[in-house]
Amino acid sequence: MIAAPLWAGDLPYEEPVFPDHPSAQIELGQLLFYDPVLSGSRTVSCATCHHPKFATGDGVSLGIGDGGKGLGPDRTVVADNPPEQRIPRNAPPLFNLGATEFTVFFHDGRLEEDASRPSGIRTPLGSEMEAGFASALSAQSMFPVLSADEMAGHYTENDVAQAVRQGLLTGAGGAWDILSKRVEAIPEYRARFDAVIGPKAVAFTDISDALAAFLDFEWRGVASPFDLYLRNGTKMEPAAMRGMELFYGKADCADCHAGRFQTDHDFHAIAMPQIGPGKAARFERHARDTGRMRVTGDPNDAYAFRTPPLRNVAQTAPYGHAGAYATLEGVVRHHLDPVEALRAYDISQAVMPGFDADDLRVLTDQPEMDAIAAANVLAPQTLSDDEVSDLIAFLNALTDPQSIRGALGIPDTVPSGLPIDR
Repeated sequence: MIAAPLWAGDLPYEEPVFPDHPSAQIELGQLLFYDPVLSGSRTVSCATCHHPKFATGDGVSLGIGDGGKGLGPDRTVVADNPPEQRIPRNAPPLFNLGATEFTVFFHDGRLEEDASRPSGIRTPLGSEMEAGFASALSAQSMFPVLSADEMAGHYTENDVAQAVRQGLLTGAGGAWDILSKRVEAIPEYRARFDAVIGPKAVAFTDISDALAAFLDFEWRGVASPFDLYLRNGTKMEPAAMRGMELFYGKADCADCHAGRFQTDHDFHAIAMPQIGPGKAARFERHARDTGRMRVTGDPNDAYAFRTPPLRNVAQTAPYGHAGAYATLEGVVRHHLDPVEALRAYDISQAVMPGFDADDLRVLTDQPEMDAIAAANVLAPQTLSDDEVSDLIAFLNALTDPQSIRGALGIPDTVPSGLPIDR
């Protein structure tokens, strides 16, 4: 352990803590992650929107799940089966999510660890959805497979989508039961689950636990130049060293981007532009996304979103809960004067193949723009162009190339025999 610089006495020296998993469970999770068998129509896998080719994201502001074809910015809608809408929030990166400090998930924190509950987790979906998961990281996989936009599919096109439409999620005949039996019926999966859980019937929580084990093992980013500096004092390049001083000093970045992975795991309203359909119930038919308030119901949480961790941030564009900024410089400059940046925002700063007028609804809704601006908590500040450049150099020094490649990589095949996104 090295002596901390005087200007950064609270730098996060403690090594992150990760759980251990059996290798058989990790390898099983790898196959399930890349296998479209977990989607209603067997066309979308977890990797479709969280691909190593795009640093565990999909390289676009707002992706296309069910009803699309292709990968990343090249993904397009299927002409005879288009999605009802694009996915309303940006696909978050997956680095270090298995570390014990990660107890809150999704942009709005709708899934959290909660020691006061028998299940150990809490979600607005209710207690019947919470039991049996090994961790909150495991439980987060329940959301995409039940989402029509992401993996479940249109409400009438497959058995999973139909079950979701009827509100049949858990229990016999529910969406989880359908998916579990679908996986269990594949001999290789059944044999692999035997090695992990024994001969009992496969439950959805067994599938999600395997996915969580893989996610934790595959994308641990703990060997960036910044990590090496913390461990043994190996200095980063001069610009990154200056940027680190700004980050933990004058620029006040660490007020929210705290800790080893630069997140306080809390929620803040910083006037991020809202593009796309917004996170709203189907009956609401508007593009609003009030963020944390959708979970808590507290007006004080309006337009607040979770502080993203910054490991590998230089590789995980676009940025913001709706992916409004395609460049690291763009999102850094937004933080200097969020309200002014919101007012001046143009959708050309996003990566939105095939966007249309609906994607601009909030940007042209003056009362909604005023509400987003009024919720902002960041005071304007001034940094020179050179200081912005140094900050970006430090953010680049948070890149761990090995974690971006992943530990196991993409399998050659999956037990279902379905095609893999590459």
